[in-house]
Amino acid sequence: MGKIAFVFPGQGSQYLGMGKELFQNYPSAERVFAEADHILGRDLSGLCFNGPEELLKKTENCQLAILTTSIAALQVLKAEGIEPDFVAGHSLGEYSALVAAGALDFATTLSLVAKRAQLMAGADPEGKGGMAAVLGLDRDSLTTCLKHEALSRMVFAANFNSPGQIVISGEKKALLKAKDLVEANGGKFIDLPVSGAFHSQFMREAADLFQKELAAVNFQEQEVPLISNVTAHPVNSWQLSEELYRQLFSSVLWEDTINYLLTAGVDTFIEVGPGKVLSGLTKKISRQVNLYQTQDLNSIKKILEILNKV
Repeated sequence: MGKIAFVFPGQGSQYLGMGKELFQNYPSAERVFAEADHILGRDLSGLCFNGPEELLKKTENCQLAILTTSIAALQVLKAEGIEPDFVAGHSLGEYSALVAAGALDFATTLSLVAKRAQLMAGADPEGKGGMAAVLGLDRDSLTTCLKHEALSRMVFAANFNSPGQIVISGEKKALLKAKDLVEANGGKFIDLPVSGAFHSQFMREAADLFQKELAAVNFQEQEVPLISNVTAHPVNSWQLSEELYRQLFSSVLWEDTINYLLTAGVDTFIEVGPGKVLSGLTKKISRQVNLYQTQDLNSIKKILEILNKV
């Protein structure tokens, strides 16, 4: 067996009931949810388990909910003796990866994500920005589309998720023009239900404000390598503040991250947190890997049954 990577999902992976089975069956997970409720001074665990869904989907709630659910699943794996050789997270998921790497404790990370979510949610009060998934175009073809004069400095590549799946971000009127260009080149354009142009230059002001929060954080030496969203390479503790600042307005290089991990000898990817979005993306990058999730009790039991036999 090769090496193991823990990968942590980002915004959009939330769903009603996430983490509930872990909370009910594992004391280590229950403690994480209780800690989050105490730190935040509100019933985040109840929102994860029972909703309402419209409230859970809000940026300032779902980021905290996904982080907490992911760390609850992480603690279950650690209590069972499952440890990673590498960690990585998709956008918001990078904060869960920071905890898994030992760079930050959960309490500090929760407070940091609360501020991040607040700034991102308030970055576009007039609702001028948006995001869309582009399917069926490679990087070069999409880059050519984005160089069109109507899109220059208005639409950006936000997430390079997998071959043939790239998310773009920008001003809504320019996104309509991007739709025409994408479809004219044989691609598919899907609007995404988000509240702003995340991972684009439209997040620069929010990032500048967030940089002040990051400056006060003391990042510890990592216990396992963390692969950066911004560079798709390992990032050192002294680089984390700058990396997390740049992450808000830079492309998420997820396909590159998975390829780096494959080259480093990883053949087992465990998606630690709600859903299985990252498993689906990884399968499109390589079909020669083992993929596991932690979204419910059966998923956890499957991981323990298989990995404990190795």
